[in-house]
This record gives sequence, structure tokens and C-alpha cells, in this order.
Amino acid sequence: MKVADAARTHWVNRAPVGLRPYLQLSRLDRPVGYWLLALPGWIGLVVPAWLCRPDWQSWSPLYWGALILIGAIAMRGAGCTYNDIVDRDLDAQVDRTASRPLPSGRVTLWQVWLWLALQLTIGFSVWLALPWGAKLIALAALPLVAAYPFMKRITWWPQVWLGLTFNWAVLVAYAIKTGGLDATIGLVYAGLACWTVGYDTIYALQDIEDDAVIGIRSTARRFGDRVRIGVALSYSLCVLLIAAGLFSSQSPISAFAAVPFAAHLIWQIYRLDPSDTSRALRLFKSNGWAAGLLIIALFITQL
Repeated sequence: MKVADAARTHWVNRAPVGLRPYLQLSRLDRPVGYWLLALPGWIGLVVPAWLCRPDWQSWSPLYWGALILIGAIAMRGAGCTYNDIVDRDLDAQVDRTASRPLPSGRVTLWQVWLWLALQLTIGFSVWLALPWGAKLIALAALPLVAAYPFMKRITWWPQVWLGLTFNWAVLVAYAIKTGGLDATIGLVYAGLACWTVGYDTIYALQDIEDDAVIGIRSTARRFGDRVRIGVALSYSLCVLLIAAGLFSSQSPISAFAAVPFAAHLIWQIYRLDPSDTSRALRLFKSNGWAAGLLIIALFITQL
């Protein structure tokens, strides 16, 4: 069975039938999710820093980039699996999520718990490879991850919580490089959190009618007819915070790296039509390219 809003030609749909539900639980057929988790980590690796750990140059940034990607795939999969456990009754009531493995009955609850444990084991292996400062910062994200599935039940702003959670890798990556945190990365992190509020509001437009029926809250519902304004404000604050953080870094010229990133976000706002859910999904997925533009521009400004 294929899951709604997943790529129909993805290799997951050609995997062995018995394995397919577990790959779908991890959302491997929707790779944009783990890229949006990993790319903030890559941003953290290329943000200019005043100080770096003495052994930073002895470890290739490519090594850390690969490790961050592996960790992102494992932990995004674990987070989605955990979210499906918590939301299994709600998912059965929403057209887009009713075909997921757990509410559709293709896997049992205990099988899902075992799959979650396996993914957490992979994530733990990546955590063991981190320097101690980065280890402690990574651990601090666990309460955010555990609480996120419940936020849409108690607040109209679950996307804010998601922004704080999904961009934590930028702090971990920066700590890998420097051994700690500073105002530069704090501002970049805050900006990326606002970016997530914007793009996940766009994503939530797909479920706005079903969410209203079953009482799920989101910024898409909260903004209502002003959703484009809400996304525009989120993206504007994102760019301002990131540019301010980069300007405060060792290389102020790197603030110009926010320009192509900002241009992509402006294009998204221009193209956004709240009534067109298929376009909303395409715009959401395009944010992987937006982050890629920021990474490339950051690299260029430091040549």
C-alpha cells in the first residue's frame, strides 16, 4: 500500500512487502523531512566561528556532514515512528494519514515499538561519536522531541515547537566545530526556527479541513485568511535573525549569504495559494533547495 503524499516512484514502493511498512513509518519515502533535519546541521558546520576546537581541522567537515545526515535519517525516522504511535487514533480519522502503516493495520503496535528502538540505537551510535560538548547539547533536545506530538492538542502554535526541535542540529554541529555556543549561532538557530514555522504552516494547509473537524490546531488554522501574511512574517523574521547572526560572526560579509536564501522564500510567498494543496506540498518540499542555497552562499563568502 502506498501512503498519501509520498513519492509514488520512490524506491520504498519497490522494497520487499514485509519491509515496506517500516520504511514508511520512518518516512523514507518522503526524504525532504530528513533533509530539513540534516541541512541545519550542515549550516552549523559552515557558519563562521570566532574559535574552533583545536582538533577541528584533523576531522574532515565531510565526515561530520555524513554523520549528521545518518543521525538525521535515524532520528527523523524515530520521531515519525513515535509520532505515529501517539497519533494512531487521530491518523485514522484524516484522509492523508489513514493509509499509514499503524492506523491501516499493516503493523502491530509492538512491532512499531521495536522499530522505534532500532532507529534509536542507530541514533545513539551517532551520538557516541560526538565530542562531549556536542553530546550534552544533543541530549537537551530530547524533551522537545518527546513533547512535540502533543503540542497540536494544546496550542495553536505547534509549528513554533517544531521549529525549536527540527533545527537543533545547527547547535550540535556548531558545538562540534567550536566546543560550545555563542550569540552568532543562537541568532541563526532562532532564524531557522522561524523558517520552520513558515514552511510547516504551508505544509499544514493540506490538512486544514480535517484538522478543523477533529480539533487539531496549527498555525495554518490560526492564521486563517491571513496565512500568506503569517508565512511572510515568519520568513521575514527568519532572514533578519540569520543575517544578524552572520553579521555578528568572525566574517560579517557572510551576512550576504542570506540573500539567495531570502530570494527563495520570497518566491514561495509569491507562489503560495492557500486553496491549492498540491502547490503547498511542492512549495514545502522546495525548502531543501532554500537551505542548500544558504549553505553554498556561506561557503562562497568564506573563500
